[in-house]
Amino acid sequence: MPPTHRRMSQWLWILGKVLLLARVAASVNFFHHRYEELVQALFDVKGACPYITRLYSIGRSVQGRHLYVLEFSDNPGSHEPMEPEFKYVANMHGNEVLGRELLLQLAEFLCEQYQHGNKRVTQLIHETRIHLLPTMNPDGYEVAAAQSQSPLGYLVGRNNANGVDLNRNFPDLNTVMYYNEKQGGPNHHIPLPDNWRSQVEPETFAVIQWMKSYNFILSANLHGGAVVANYPYDKSQEQRSRSVWQAQNSPTPDDSLFQKLAKSYSYAHGTMHQGTNCGDIFPDGITNGASWYSLSKGMQDFNYLHTNCFEITLELSCEKFPPESSLVFEWRKNAEALITYIEEVHQGIKGLVSDDNNNRLAGAVISVKGIAHDVTSGEHGDYFRLLLPGTYTVTASADGYQPQTVTVTVGPAAPTEVHFQLRQSTVDSPRVQKASDRVPNSKALHKKVVPRAAQWETPR
Repeated sequence: MPPTHRRMSQWLWILGKVLLLARVAASVNFFHHRYEELVQALFDVKGACPYITRLYSIGRSVQGRHLYVLEFSDNPGSHEPMEPEFKYVANMHGNEVLGRELLLQLAEFLCEQYQHGNKRVTQLIHETRIHLLPTMNPDGYEVAAAQSQSPLGYLVGRNNANGVDLNRNFPDLNTVMYYNEKQGGPNHHIPLPDNWRSQVEPETFAVIQWMKSYNFILSANLHGGAVVANYPYDKSQEQRSRSVWQAQNSPTPDDSLFQKLAKSYSYAHGTMHQGTNCGDIFPDGITNGASWYSLSKGMQDFNYLHTNCFEITLELSCEKFPPESSLVFEWRKNAEALITYIEEVHQGIKGLVSDDNNNRLAGAVISVKGIAHDVTSGEHGDYFRLLLPGTYTVTASADGYQPQTVTVTVGPAAPTEVHFQLRQSTVDSPRVQKASDRVPNSKALHKKVVPRAAQWETPR
């Protein structure tokens, strides 16, 4: 196809995807929001759609700015059993700003389309509890925004006010996991080291506590500096050579699922799926994190290893701080993908775990034969296990109860409901292995990793 025709085809494809957005785009002001403007925008959406939104703070930054989250739900403020929790996090690096603006636009889009009776958006809000954190690093953003036209703008504002890269600040659970894979041990909900609180920044602490407070099932972390959907693991399993982690594919037990999740975004995006943006080459617009470059103490690996949440990292723009004139076009490229990715939380199996008196069991372990990564039921006894279409052998187990195993077929559409009712054990049964079991020496495994010098210029 001639280049001119190819460009025309791309424009027509994007136009076809965003016809639904035309009315919304015309009513939104596309500009870079400073902190006070961001807060006002969130309150405006809350005021416009008070019955499906809730605005709450998960903590404060080093300089005291609130980390606000806007929730969308038909029952805001409450977890509804069997309804999955989803989150988007943006602006973790203060100078990577497109995700911040996209989440503000997404919030207004969800509000307006719900008011207009859009069936797809209405169903999404009625069946999903959606949490949007537009900025995890508001202090860094303010520094970057003040310097955005400077030649140094590429780096200024990346870190928080203490000069720490927040995507190198989560406890290193990969080392424990890789040890467990070889020596035996839990494959999920890896415990945190005893001194973790003193090792993390206020913003990181707030996000970790947030993860502990909600049973998130699916998530994405929005960055800039490339255009690609990146999936775990970020940290290579190979040993370092001269203090540099070697780039090498490091798949999780859910590698095929993660690839599908990444492709769901890249192929719904205007150009990401082409895989040749920003001078990079990423087939299908996706990459395993460690095969790109190894990253230690990152947030997406932490989600997978410490919680029930499956998270990918979305690199959304070649420019970390794109000009305001490009924001409307970037929104149109990403709007369909942002909605499509949320819908991915509705796949696999889900159900309730209870005892023989119908009391809900929290913390029950859900294991899938052939996939060495378990999930657990939440405090309401409901669980969600993302799976590709296929037939699986699934076991639910809990201390003091007899395990129950079923065979289930998962289709390509809505999740299959599989409920478990566990009977109390009448004889001593093997104890269900929890994440606190068989934890190797924390001092040996939670050593500080010296980042390579080039990490200051990397997107993630």
